Amino acid sequence: MMSLTLKDLGLKSDAVVTGLSCDSRHVEPGHVFAALPGTALDGRDFIPQAINNGAIAILSTRDADTHGVPLLASDEPRLDYARLAKRLYPNQPATVIAVTGTNGKSSTVEFLRQIWQSAGHAAACFGTLGVRSPSGLLSMSHTTPDALALHKTLNDLHAQGVTHAAMEASSHGLDQRRMDEVALSAAGFTNLTQDHYDYHETPEAYFDAKARLFTDLLPGRSPVVIMVDDQAGRDLFATCETAGFYGRSIGWAGRDIRIAEIMPRAASQTVTLVIDGERAVVELPLAAEFQALNAVTALGLALSTGVPKDVALKAMEKLYGVAGRLEMAGRKANGAPVFIDFAHTEDGLSKLLRSVRPHVEGKLRIVFGCGGDRDPDKRAKMGAVAARHADDVIVTDDNPRSEVPDMIRAAVMQGCPDATEIGDRRAAIAEGIARLDAGDCLVVAGKGHEQGQIVGDTVIPFNDVTVVQELLA
Repeated sequence: MMSLTLKDLGLKSDAVVTGLSCDSRHVEPGHVFAALPGTALDGRDFIPQAINNGAIAILSTRDADTHGVPLLASDEPRLDYARLAKRLYPNQPATVIAVTGTNGKSSTVEFLRQIWQSAGHAAACFGTLGVRSPSGLLSMSHTTPDALALHKTLNDLHAQGVTHAAMEASSHGLDQRRMDEVALSAAGFTNLTQDHYDYHETPEAYFDAKARLFTDLLPGRSPVVIMVDDQAGRDLFATCETAGFYGRSIGWAGRDIRIAEIMPRAASQTVTLVIDGERAVVELPLAAEFQALNAVTALGLALSTGVPKDVALKAMEKLYGVAGRLEMAGRKANGAPVFIDFAHTEDGLSKLLRSVRPHVEGKLRIVFGCGGDRDPDKRAKMGAVAARHADDVIVTDDNPRSEVPDMIRAAVMQGCPDATEIGDRRAAIAEGIARLDAGDCLVVAGKGHEQGQIVGDTVIPFNDVTVVQELLA
């Protein structure tokens, strides 16, 4: 951490800044406390606690009551918090790219890390699944960490010798200006579907939050890689071209990297691409169309950051998936596979089931639920998607949080009235496995890599992969 004093921050004191935090519980003597206004909690309410813990200055709005402690007054405290975090942890890998979109971010940044590594770069990626670098895997608390954790992560990766880092950019993180001081080299966009409307309130606000990555944060004329298979992608690509970015449009409708054909195999797929007018055939060792879409997005970003095409294409044939993203947890004795996936939106569930279907000879079965304290409008829609694309549906609980689980399941069942309802998630998975005949496939969706079931304020240890493996054993 860089050494700073309060005088360096414009205050009349030589006191040394020993740290920074936006959580009063983590404040230690010598820290600056960032009292940030929020949607659920207001950091200004916790200024007394931060002072009791040793805060020597408060970064907040101009009207904040700091009880005599020096105030770093700001009209945009979240932005200034990011700026101060960057001053304390100023280093980052030479190449940093960010990927946004509703679905596919985790797989895309992991696939890009693997391609960079194959090209000889010291590479890392971070987001929902943690930080993966040459040093191993570390957990993180948010898809896009708060500005301090973000800059500390980048600084640590730089210290490890990492030269290329790919990060997920969530709509929350972009809207809350967590990434505003990161020096980006390129950016990617996967798709936009209904999610997080409990926070953003409207589809337009959700899109605008994602678009900030390109319109506000990315330097002019930087490379952008945008999946143009949905209207949001096409609109964003047009905006980026008008703004003078070096754009690659990709996907089934892509101009620069077009998917011409996908042939599903038992546990893989043959993908035919047209790259800048030239055909290329890739034997992708991953099942499901959405995995191909994520791999193609990673390919576009790899090419945009200097990886030779032949190296990138060869690396695609060695890609391996990430935890909880169409992860095969095991097979029943009759050979029927059980997959775990993170799909928790209407579009994500639809893509998951449609992608798995070509690999299934018998019945496609699914166990899923919807989370509490999250967008309730998608529950019946997800139920309808499951009924439309699966042959057998079991509705269960998925992080009910403060809501009544029965009510959440009832809302889901409106979209799939013929489904089986089993509240206990372990029992639901057991029933799904029991129904598997040879040639069938079971998908357990919604939680993916998660290690707990959130009921009220309690996190009960629960992992879909572990549960499936225990039941199969």
